Amino acid sequence: MLSRSGQKLVMAEGQAPYMETDGRRLTLINKSLGDREWLVIRQEAVTLFSDGPSLSLEGQNVRLELGEKELSVSLDNATTLPESVEVEFELERNDALNEPGQPAAETQGPLGVISLLSTMGALRASDLHLSTDCPPIMRIDGEMRPLTDRGVWRHQELLAQLLSITPPHYQREFEETHDTDFAYPLEGHGRFRANIFLDQRGVGAVFRRIPADILSTETLQVPSSVVKLCSLPKGLILVTGPTGSGKSTTLASLIDHINRTQRKHIITVEGPVEFVHANRLSLINQREVHNHTQSFKRALRAALREDPDIILVGEMRDLETIAIAIEMAVTGHLVFGTLHTSTAIGTVDRIIDQFPPEQQNQIRTMLADSLKGVVAQTLVKKKTGGRLGGYEVMLVTPAISNLIREGKTYQIATLMQTGKAQGMQMLNTHLTEMVARGEVEAQEALSRTVDRDGLALQLKGRGLLTEDPPPATP
Repeated sequence: MLSRSGQKLVMAEGQAPYMETDGRRLTLINKSLGDREWLVIRQEAVTLFSDGPSLSLEGQNVRLELGEKELSVSLDNATTLPESVEVEFELERNDALNEPGQPAAETQGPLGVISLLSTMGALRASDLHLSTDCPPIMRIDGEMRPLTDRGVWRHQELLAQLLSITPPHYQREFEETHDTDFAYPLEGHGRFRANIFLDQRGVGAVFRRIPADILSTETLQVPSSVVKLCSLPKGLILVTGPTGSGKSTTLASLIDHINRTQRKHIITVEGPVEFVHANRLSLINQREVHNHTQSFKRALRAALREDPDIILVGEMRDLETIAIAIEMAVTGHLVFGTLHTSTAIGTVDRIIDQFPPEQQNQIRTMLADSLKGVVAQTLVKKKTGGRLGGYEVMLVTPAISNLIREGKTYQIATLMQTGKAQGMQMLNTHLTEMVARGEVEAQEALSRTVDRDGLALQLKGRGLLTEDPPPATP
């Protein structure tokens, strides 16, 4: 209202918000307010005007008229506020009313969540954590940092806010299963992967920030040997690592590289869609589980009839999905997928162990023929702020293929250590190089490796660590 020199703003349950200016009515959004959205907006208005129906701001008198199902906000005169507060009016009023230690939900409403999401980029935050009876917490450069000045939420207040931005299907899923995942787009700030859940305190949520721009493989410093895998006509390529290790970002950069350099048909199956790709040289169809298809396995079966060259599986989370992905790689498609494993060798064992004993020999053979590369990664905090990817790369040579087929995966590490010329590298080797270049502290590298003693020996051997590292935190 203020940015458009309006005189009156009207919001009501079951109606689209509109503004009156110079005798004209302007609809602000083409969507009626649902009951949950109306509840949150009404709570916001009650708190904002807690001292009475009028609010003085920058010498202007703003008046509220509140009914059971409708409210209006108007200026007592036609003069607009100074330009400097036009856009930020509601966010500034929300923040100003939050006193440390006081409930913040009523003053924030859905704009409170949105304002937190919109600040994540500037703060270099990867995740936003919201919990009942806790202040908001952001993960910044890998560390959890509470925003104590934002106060705490009670269960019903936080629930109303979260449901107001949750699509209807996922609201129903949350009511039935007590957790749900969805993607939330915020113009100018990219997309956010959201998970809402219940715990012993009440409702909680985690929002993962997905940047609007897809970072290139050069910016991410993805090893060139991994980028070369994108030119293969068929096979299985896996990007692995623990939650929050940057797997989705790396995969998006690889798909973007193909999109800019090859004429292919790419199908992605994700839950939810994270990075959104525009068609460049390639045609990309992105399908979201529960929104565009019932399940990963159903979408993959359908993909066989959709003439794909390349298929991305957002998460190989069950035996049938893994089996279909391997089958597609064997039968002439290039398949990208992710697993939550920490090492390249562990990824091979994890896939085989998913299957019943009587099927493992067959899967071992299929995997030996189809697997082309595994990238195991972690994120390491830089000295200057921000994070870098630490990469372990296994390329499936004929020798490694034979070891997989024969069940001798324990011997793969030796071939990886001697395969530098082919583009392979161990994670500890990459971490040691980052410490040697002055990009990462030695203790930070030690905290991110799965082989702490081995990395300590490498660092000492190059004079990068002068004393024994403290024991790892359990």
